[in-house]
Amino acid sequence: MAAQAAGRRLTAPHFTVILAPPGGEPRPRLGLVVTRRLGKAVRRNRVRRLLREFFRRHREELPCQDIIILARKGAETLTYADVTRELARILLAPRTQGA
Repeated sequence: MAAQAAGRRLTAPHFTVILAPPGGEPRPRLGLVVTRRLGKAVRRNRVRRLLREFFRRHREELPCQDIIILARKGAETLTYADVTRELARILLAPRTQGA
């Protein structure tokens, strides 16, 4: 909960991302919040798998912070390409603009 209070919020159509100060780790860490509003366990687990895969593929490009992703209604219908498009816009783009 401290991460949510001290973190910076970024939004995408189907996700809210909270970037919190690093927890002492020299690499990014991922936290997921996928509520029952998205559907039964099969749908929620699919959303979690897609988010973990995005994190795995882009780990080197992500900021070294604690990243908490909250899935919103409608996220259960997204493809991996949709997830990548939404999250890359808010997590990867700011770093390339500053470089």
